Amino acid sequence: MSTIADYASLLVDAGEYSGRNDVAHLFPRFVGLAEIKLNRFLRLADMEVVGTVTVTNGEGTLPTDFLEAREVKTANGMPIRAVSLQQITESYAGRSGGVPSGYAIVGSTINVRPLGDGDLTITYYGKIPSLTPTNPTNWLLEKAPDAYLYALVEEIAIWERDVDKATAAVQLKMQALSGLKIGDERSRWGNAQVVVGGPTP
Repeated sequence: MSTIADYASLLVDAGEYSGRNDVAHLFPRFVGLAEIKLNRFLRLADMEVVGTVTVTNGEGTLPTDFLEAREVKTANGMPIRAVSLQQITESYAGRSGGVPSGYAIVGSTINVRPLGDGDLTITYYGKIPSLTPTNPTNWLLEKAPDAYLYALVEEIAIWERDVDKATAAVQLKMQALSGLKIGDERSRWGNAQVVVGGPTP
């Protein structure tokens, strides 16, 4: 069981580690800022989500927790490739109907060409579920409570304008995240075989 079991425990520990037990009223802001940075940096198996996006006239709204696509498939299970918006516009100008063969992410939408309607299956990296009093834990707090703790100490130090404290917290946070990423890579690829491309002699 984690030594930092939930949101309330994290608040107490962050206050103690930062030497600021008087910032509880700012804690939601610090948590939100820390999670924004963590979402920018992390891409782990625990963040992978499979969802369905309905496309109308070549455009569909991405899930609200979407960060980055891993794989996009048509309704019949065929993968389609990511291309630039310029390329998708030029290559499929005036074409509609048929099975999508390319997509581009634009803001919070996915655009597929040729234009058409249907469902896409998207495997994507989703945002870390936000910690709140009503959602007191998530997979990251359970797996890497130290990363959360140092991320919050960093935010408190930035708020204090304490450069030394912020620098130390960043170093500790990055060490924790590095260990998390190494563990993720080992769990994904630890028993993988190396395949050498090219012609066989």
